[in-house]
Amino acid sequence: MADPAQQLPPGWAAEWDAANQRYVFIETASGRAQWEHPSAAAPAGSPPPASGSPPPTTHHGKRRQYAAGQTQAYYGASDGLTAPPAYGGAGAGVAQQQAGGQLFTPGLAAENQFASQQQQPAGAPYYAPPGEPDYINGPQYQQPAYGNQPQGPGGQVGALADQFGQMGMGGAGGQKQFQIYTTNLLTTPPDPRELSRPPPEIRLPPGASISPSPHANAHFSYQRSTLNAIPTTSSLLGKSKIPLGLIITPYRSVKEGEEPVPVVTDTVIARCRRCRTYINPYVQFIDGGNRWRCCMCSMSNEVPQLFDWDQARNQPGDRWGRAELNHSVVEFVAPTEYMVRPPQPAVYIFLVDVSHSAVQSGMVATAARTILENLDRIPNEDQRTKVAIIGFDTSLYFFSMPPGTTDSTMMVVSDIDDVFLPKPTDLLVNLSEARASLESLLGRVNDMFQENHTLGSALGPALQAGFKLMAPIGGKIMVLSSTLPTIGPGALKNREDPKVLGTSKESGLLQSASPFYKTFAIECSRAQVSVDMFLFSSAYQDIATLACLPHYTSGQTYFYPAFNAARSEDAVKFAHEFGEVLAMPIMLEAVMRVRASRGLRMASFHGNFFVRSTDLLAMPAVPQDTSYVIEMQIEENLTTPFVVLQTAVLHTTCYGERRIRVITLALPTTSNLSEVYASADQVAIATLLANKAVERSITHKLEDARDAVLAKMVEILQSYKSSMTAAGSGASAQLAISENLKYLPLLVLGLLKNVGVRQSAQIPPDLRAYAQALLTSLPSELLMPYIHPNFYSLHDMPPEVSWHVGEHGVIMPPPLPLTSERIVRHGLYLIEDGQTIFLYVGRDAVSQLVVDVFNLPSYEVLRGGKMTLPLLDNPFSQRVNAIIQKTREMRRGVYYPHLYVVKEDGEPPLRLWAMSGLIQDRADVLPSYQQFIGQLKDKVRLVLVL
Repeated sequence: MADPAQQLPPGWAAEWDAANQRYVFIETASGRAQWEHPSAAAPAGSPPPASGSPPPTTHHGKRRQYAAGQTQAYYGASDGLTAPPAYGGAGAGVAQQQAGGQLFTPGLAAENQFASQQQQPAGAPYYAPPGEPDYINGPQYQQPAYGNQPQGPGGQVGALADQFGQMGMGGAGGQKQFQIYTTNLLTTPPDPRELSRPPPEIRLPPGASISPSPHANAHFSYQRSTLNAIPTTSSLLGKSKIPLGLIITPYRSVKEGEEPVPVVTDTVIARCRRCRTYINPYVQFIDGGNRWRCCMCSMSNEVPQLFDWDQARNQPGDRWGRAELNHSVVEFVAPTEYMVRPPQPAVYIFLVDVSHSAVQSGMVATAARTILENLDRIPNEDQRTKVAIIGFDTSLYFFSMPPGTTDSTMMVVSDIDDVFLPKPTDLLVNLSEARASLESLLGRVNDMFQENHTLGSALGPALQAGFKLMAPIGGKIMVLSSTLPTIGPGALKNREDPKVLGTSKESGLLQSASPFYKTFAIECSRAQVSVDMFLFSSAYQDIATLACLPHYTSGQTYFYPAFNAARSEDAVKFAHEFGEVLAMPIMLEAVMRVRASRGLRMASFHGNFFVRSTDLLAMPAVPQDTSYVIEMQIEENLTTPFVVLQTAVLHTTCYGERRIRVITLALPTTSNLSEVYASADQVAIATLLANKAVERSITHKLEDARDAVLAKMVEILQSYKSSMTAAGSGASAQLAISENLKYLPLLVLGLLKNVGVRQSAQIPPDLRAYAQALLTSLPSELLMPYIHPNFYSLHDMPPEVSWHVGEHGVIMPPPLPLTSERIVRHGLYLIEDGQTIFLYVGRDAVSQLVVDVFNLPSYEVLRGGKMTLPLLDNPFSQRVNAIIQKTREMRRGVYYPHLYVVKEDGEPPLRLWAMSGLIQDRADVLPSYQQFIGQLKDKVRLVLVL
């Protein structure tokens, strides 16, 4: 074993404790033992303790019986500062950590992966314009290694010092400090690669975590804060003008190759007696390991008797191997005291609009076929899943599906004012037992209504019927509706008025037109019923009102305007998304609560849920990849070196098991304003501002929402200038902001130009309401492209792009700034925002490009619009198709974007729609990025003068 004493960073010493067969690492500045390394024998030549060295750490005379080697973790002071020997148990030590296998800066993995992708060789054709010489291979694109710190002098010692710093063990200087770099927005053009950067590093003080595990703090895809260093006082936070908030995606999907969330199956759950915090990597063990001190309220708690017992092997266990001490995201299998009733089964009720327009559009046939094809994907591991189908137009159609037969019976209820269930049994059936009759019904349901000429929709009564059928159990109602509800409870009127669009009265169209849906949604929430809306109308459908159902029941809204299954693109998109929703594992009958260290308070909540009490969020179902935003306040001065934020979601899995998912995030505190700015997460701030803008547009006016977002951006810039620059409150030729926030103005501009908030008299209220539903539910990974689209040049792609499907999949082209200045008339470009993909073709595109991509002889015969790109037997076609496919698959979520081909001289509305994604350009009354920066500078200067 190498002698660790020879490889320590400055400020540290290592002494061999022969009596206890271990190294004791000592911080020379304080003389305090910080970390111990057990070993079977002393290395050759180990020096005896030097005279005058600090006394050995004290031992507790009374200790619990632990597994072999485990007690060494508790030698030392009883203040709980002594950390475990290594992640994974007592056997791993300094040598393993020096190898660096377990230590890395969070967030850099994705960048290193991207860098490795750039090494794959390939060839690429270049499509030159007429008269320009052809050449092969565009300029090589290199992704900068954002966040990687240059290795300082000292070689291995310097690297080890970095590792110690990342572990929170510090060097002579202790906690690493944020360094702030100022950028002048007037002279710094936006680089779209900024959005691929991880958030600022979380730099916890030494000894914050009892585990050196790289998973000890929550990854930002689960939980991220707008500030990665929390101000110690409310006045300091107010001075920065940066909003303090938390973006939570508690049920993030796990992609292939990612580690699943670890599950603690022994039902041993250690919680603080006072604040009910779950044990996590930031607690302290005291009293020889018999007790633990809460990281939030400092309460001393007993360690459960079975905490150190391996129930599977019926023998003493390794405490330091427990998932809850090494992972920030963990699930506990809940004991019976966490259950009000036995875990519910997964229940799905399909409310299908079978009116004339729904049948004629092909929605009914497509929906029935999709359900049929995905029956095996519906979560049903415990064979308890139940399903029901109810059709509706101006009447209700119930289907009895007796188990063990292929027969099904339809019962019609025309009394929609007093809804009743025509048969108490065989309407909600076990999926496995009634599989044959369900399959038979799904195969015939479209034919049964093929000649239906009824117009109108009794959606309200259909919802009431589904609720009566499901209320005793709870579950998910999936509504597929093609028309505006017109009769019975919940009937709506067409309130779309083009004269109102773009005026101060437009926000009225974004508010619910009927109290029925909110009242009904709250009843559903109490009964653990969630509602998903799939809306297909080609006319006004009042999404603003109907979206109340998913909003208060933690469901989702999906919109397919002018759906027509005769267009294969429409059918494929709906079938893909509907199928993914059916197959999605969901959390059922869930409640979520966020706890924080003393001094922090959860102030307001944004997202799809119902606030049951001051801080308890009721979620009948938690879909994957849905985000929730919580604003926080600093109520009293923070005196601890770091704070802890913990989200707990008590839920039933769709496989019938009661669990608690716990997500823990630790953040350092600071009294330094420069550290506050340097730790700010621009993506999290933009996510919070999007949620606040939508809320304000509904409660006030759209104009107020835009003004509030703009005012917040001006406040941040003004505060930064006055506090952090030499110019202070005087005149300056700069518009200064910290390096890590330099993309925030463009994200704000993208938000102001988004359909959900944009100033325009041309946006139909349904499209605006749906955009707002997306803005308040998409996780940051999906929200960023939605407000800041991706823009790629395809005709001159670098050689490595998409040519080889290597270890990390298809390589995407380098993103371009979102401005039409990058467009040349002979080019081929892709613009995408996660919901729609545009393939833009310049009017001077050479014939060979059109042949290779579209299999057409020339640009003149190419038609724009929604289409499916052919996959042709040539390399360029295969590369373009691979990029489109990668675009549809690379993000979490169920969305399957349509592809539109846009000709430069094609239909003006389609071209304007595509060009609206280039947010750095001027559009209508909306400024270009340079104009926007100029406006910000003027407003900042005006504020300072006033």
